[in-house]
Amino acid sequence: MPAITVPPGIEGLAGLVELPDPDWQDRWDRIFLPAEQKARLLNYVLFSLRHRGRVSQVGLPIHGLVVLSGPPGTGKTTLAGGLADQAAQTLDGGSLLFVDIDPHVFPSQLLGESQRAVARLFERTLPDLASRGRPMIVLLDEVEALAVNRSRASLETNPVDVHRATDAVLSGVDRVASAWPNVTFVATTNYEAGVDAAFLSRADLVEHVGTPAAPAVRAILIDTIGELTGTDRLGGPLLDELAAGCAAAGMDARQVRKLVLRAVCSRQELALAPERLRIEDIVAVVAGDTDARSARP
Repeated sequence: MPAITVPPGIEGLAGLVELPDPDWQDRWDRIFLPAEQKARLLNYVLFSLRHRGRVSQVGLPIHGLVVLSGPPGTGKTTLAGGLADQAAQTLDGGSLLFVDIDPHVFPSQLLGESQRAVARLFERTLPDLASRGRPMIVLLDEVEALAVNRSRASLETNPVDVHRATDAVLSGVDRVASAWPNVTFVATTNYEAGVDAAFLSRADLVEHVGTPAAPAVRAILIDTIGELTGTDRLGGPLLDELAAGCAAAGMDARQVRKLVLRAVCSRQELALAPERLRIEDIVAVVAGDTDARSARP
């Protein structure tokens, strides 16, 4: 399904998409996490969207909020979109609305304006969308820019406004959780220490998405090489050694995929015919990097 055009004048919305969408399947299938972690995320979203409205908030306080935390390049934002699409495929009937919030439009140098903008998002914009009645997943990407850790608020910004804006986020999440059980938030952060503790305490799940271990790196390499060569029939000791080396170096998923690109760019014949790429070409790039680092004074 095509993206829904964001109406003009609606502050803070980076995008609206109606799911499921076949083009979004890659966002789930090609993010390589432990199977049990993916299952836990999907099961939580399904439970939240289906049952949160009938569960006592005293007996089981559910805020409809999951936080994906981890370093840059680990696929958190992509995973959030894939999670929403997978939920849309699993839920019976209808469609799911995926709302992408841009947190960077809210900070302001004007006293109180950040708070008012955040309040409009949670008191007007999101309820208006939720009132359509469809299941809705709201992505709060880089949430540390929105729910700022108030204990670390910089005096160079405006600590009073930062406190008020974060207060508005907290009360807004509470309000939406109470009034709109068809809404679930997925927040991502590259810097968990920068997120306010009260926001994290509201999360029903905080899932760490770290740099991939060797088996995941292996799968990423096979997937990326297959994208260029059309084959996934790769294996052998050389691939295993390469995956182990990348994992030991702490490479994130994006860096692993870019490593394949660098191998393609290492020789013109591969740039013109990337289907000829082999594991040996990537190993050569890694070896060249190692030699270059060793040669530095």
